[in-house]
Amino acid sequence: MQTNYDIVIIGGGPAGLSFACSMIDTNVQVLVVEKSNLETISKPTYDGREIALTHQSLGILKTLGVWGLVDKKEVSLLKEAKVFDGDSPSLLNFKSSSSGIEALGYLVPNYQLRQALYRRVSQASNVTIMTDASVSDVDYQTSHSKVIFADGTKVEAKLVIAADSRFSSIRRKVGIPSMMKDFSKVMIVTRMKHEKSHQNIALECFDYGQTLALLPMIGNESSIVLTVKTEQSQSIIDMSEEDFNAKMTQDFRGELGQLTQVGERHFYPLVGVHADTFIANRFALVGDAAVGMHPVTAHGFNLGLRGQSILAKLVKEAIEQGQDIGSSSLLRLFEKKQIRLTRMMFHGTNGIVALFTNDAPMAKHIRRFVLNFAERFPPIKHLITQHLTESSKGAFPKLKKVLQK
Repeated sequence: MQTNYDIVIIGGGPAGLSFACSMIDTNVQVLVVEKSNLETISKPTYDGREIALTHQSLGILKTLGVWGLVDKKEVSLLKEAKVFDGDSPSLLNFKSSSSGIEALGYLVPNYQLRQALYRRVSQASNVTIMTDASVSDVDYQTSHSKVIFADGTKVEAKLVIAADSRFSSIRRKVGIPSMMKDFSKVMIVTRMKHEKSHQNIALECFDYGQTLALLPMIGNESSIVLTVKTEQSQSIIDMSEEDFNAKMTQDFRGELGQLTQVGERHFYPLVGVHADTFIANRFALVGDAAVGMHPVTAHGFNLGLRGQSILAKLVKEAIEQGQDIGSSSLLRLFEKKQIRLTRMMFHGTNGIVALFTNDAPMAKHIRRFVLNFAERFPPIKHLITQHLTESSKGAFPKLKKVLQK
C-alpha cells in the first residue's frame, strides 16, 4: 500500500466524495478512507431521504462533473413552498415565479447523489478509495500528519480532512469539541402516492404535537416526512400500512386525496451538531463532521457542499502558487469563510424549531404573528427566498438547459 499522500479524506459520504471530486483536476494524490464495504459505497440504496438542492449546490455539482451522472428522471422541481401553523389560517407561501426564478430548488434522492459522486471519483486516476477501513488517530507532525489505521498501519499526508458524520470520532481524537443538540425527536420518512397532483408544491405543517412535511417527487408521488417525539415514534414505525395511510390522509386534511405508502418507512433520530472550530493542525472538518443540521430548512447537504468547495478552491490556489496545502493560514481562511454562515444557520434553524414546535399558547401567538408578518411584507419574503435558494434573478441558466446537461 502507498504510504504517502497529499490529502487523506476520512469518510466516503457525500461531503468526502465531493471534496475528492474537487481534486480530480489537480496533480495531488488523494486517499479516501471509508469504513463501509465497497458494495455499500458504490451501490447505495434508497434510504428515504431526499436532498433539496439549492441553485448554488447545483452549480457546484455541475462544475464537479457530477450532475451529468444523476438520473434526471429522479429529479423533481420545487416550484412553490407553503408553511402552515397547525390548523390556523396563518400561511407563508414562497413561489419561484414571484422571485424571477424557474424553481426554488431541485429534489434529488440522497442515494442518487451518493451514487453519482462515487462514479465520478472512481474515474479519477489520482484518487484511491480504501473501504472496510477505519482511522483510529491522526498524529500531527510539523511538515505532515500520520494517519493511523485501526490495524496499526500508517500513511502520511500534508492535509487530513474529516467527513465522517456528525458523530465524528476523529474530530474528538484531534481535540475539537462540539456543541450537540438532541431534539428528542425522530424523523420518519417514506414515499407515498396520492390521488391529486402536488403541483410541485412542498408543504411544511407545524402541527400540534408533530411536524409534517411533503416534498413533491416525480408524478403523483411525494416524500412524506413526519417528525414526532421519540416516545411516540415506535408506535408509528410499527403501524400497519393501512393505518399509516389513513393517518397521513387525515393529517393532510384530504387535500391530496387518499395517500398510499409505496416505499419502506425509514426513521432517523434528530441530533444537531456544530463543531467549535473547523480546523486543527493540518486538519479540517467538512460536511456533517463540521455541522450537522436539523432538516427543517433542508440546508445540511448544501452547507457541506459549500464548505468543501471553499476549502478545495483554497487548496487549488495553494497548489498553483507552490504553497503548503496544509498550512495554518490556509485553514484559518477556510474557517473564516465558512463558520460564520454555518453558525448563523445552525442557531437560526434551532430557533425556528424551538418556536414552531412549542405548543404553549404564547408560542402559538408569536409564530402566527411571524408567519403573517413575513407573508405580508414582500422584502422579508424576498430575502428569505434568496437565502433558501442561494440564488438571485438572472444568476443561473434556464432550467431546461440545466436539466438537459
